[in-house]
Order: sequence, then structure tokens, then C-alpha cells
Amino acid sequence: MALVRGWPFEGRTLPWADPVIQEMHSRITDTTHTLARWHTRSKNPDLDAARHTIQHALDVEETSEVLYRDLLHIEAATGNHAPVRKVIARAQHIARTYDITTETTINEVLTGAVPRATRA
Repeated sequence: MALVRGWPFEGRTLPWADPVIQEMHSRITDTTHTLARWHTRSKNPDLDAARHTIQHALDVEETSEVLYRDLLHIEAATGNHAPVRKVIARAQHIARTYDITTETTINEVLTGAVPRATRA
């Protein structure tokens, strides 16, 4: 993930590059989701590493619903409500801007349906 920096092709609009950019975004999202899951579900969860990985990817692909869900689950697992609310506000803003639905995950986090992380 350290190699991922900014928008592909520096945000220039190159019609031939659209499929390449979409593929880059898909791979960044998939890799980030996998890394976040690995960090949170390991024998010794590293929520900070998972959070950092997701935040880095969201700088590139701000519309990835799966990454917001992962981040909400991570923040909920910490038991700290301020970051949860911050992620919810950001996800809701993106959802309204791009017409994406994240309400189910938000409701799970707010009702406590997401389990807290345990440290070994």
C-alpha cells in the first residue's frame, strides 16, 4: 500500500485510461479490504494498521463502500465513539454525493451489533 499515492494518472482525463483506472481502483480496494481483514482477524489484531491502510486507500478511492464498512467495524471495535461518528459523517457525505447506501452498516455500529475486538 505504500506504493499507492494519489489518483491514477494524476487526475488527468485520458479516455483510453478509464478502464485502467477502474482496474487500479478495484485492485486497491480489494487489496486494502484483504489487508484490513487480515489485521483485524489475526491472533493479535492490529487495529491501527488496519485503520491506516483503509484511510490511505480512501484517499485514492473515496467512494468504496466496502472500505467505509471496514473502517466502521474497526472504529466500533475500539469502543471509541468519536471516530465512529466521524466515519459515519464522512460515509454519509459520500453516500449523499455519489448516491451510495451505507445505512445498514451504520445502524449495526450504532446499535452495538458489531463485536468489540479482543486482544490476546
